[in-house]
Amino acid sequence: MDVLVTGGCGYIGSVLVPLLQTDERVDGVSVLDDCSTGSPRRLMDARVGELDFHDGDVREYGDVERALGGADAVIHLAAITGADSTHDRREATYRTNRGGTENVLTAANEHGVERVVLASSCNVYGRAGGTDVDESVAPDPLNPYAETKLEAEKLLAEHAERGSVNGTALRLSTVYGDAPGIRFNLVVNAFVFRALTGRPLTVYGDGSNWRPFIHARDAARAFREAALDPASWPAPVYNVGANRGNYRIREIAGIVSEAIGPVAVTYLEDERPGPSYHVNFDRLAGTGFELDYRLREGVRELAGRFEGSDGGATEHGMRVQG
Repeated sequence: MDVLVTGGCGYIGSVLVPLLQTDERVDGVSVLDDCSTGSPRRLMDARVGELDFHDGDVREYGDVERALGGADAVIHLAAITGADSTHDRREATYRTNRGGTENVLTAANEHGVERVVLASSCNVYGRAGGTDVDESVAPDPLNPYAETKLEAEKLLAEHAERGSVNGTALRLSTVYGDAPGIRFNLVVNAFVFRALTGRPLTVYGDGSNWRPFIHARDAARAFREAALDPASWPAPVYNVGANRGNYRIREIAGIVSEAIGPVAVTYLEDERPGPSYHVNFDRLAGTGFELDYRLREGVRELAGRFEGSDGGATEHGMRVQG
């Protein structure tokens, strides 16, 4: 297959692109990215000379249409992220996350693309009650990021119903862990960096809100399998993570403290309480997909990378078994 990755210079894309290049099921990999938030430096682990790189914007249909030529599958990662920050950039978030997805789906239909895999988020559940939030639970997005991810899912479903695409949406857990395109506005990564630099960990509210977590490399593997093995991923949407990977935010602070050493934790009043969701991943188990990383080992690996050691990673630095 020939695979196009939108947002290939991003956090997950920086792992996914080289992963696809080394997969025997893949003939060629293309990337569409405007490099506005992700530098090409993030593709240093990829065989760049073998990439078909398109400098373009998913908001521009012409850019998307040109990049999609010859693709058999599209993994659509390009988006405005940073859920809480999107309150201050609602219009831009809708243009990119919803409008960009509409462009990708329209162009995919035009070119007869066989498979579309959409990056969505468990953030769409908002502040869900209970501790068993599966795909049947009605989403309740609390920020423009989650709203637009849900809108993108609906667009995908509409195209699938018309038979114009074969696709699935992956509702990712909160991503963490070492990767060339690592982001530090995500709680685990931010906590590790702050702890290593001797600063307190800041928790908004009482830290009781739930989140599931997934390592960037596991997230990349999920996108690869959903794109290359569609028969095993037939559902329109999957929560992607592990049942054992649900933690309260205050627990994350404790795990980072255990891994790195005692660190102060500061609790601040949360004027705009964020999402809280304890997610069920049983549907994902039906695909045969399993996570390689456990959070504690991923935290140690990331800390080790900062400190110049392997942090307990495997010989190739790719997988850490729990």
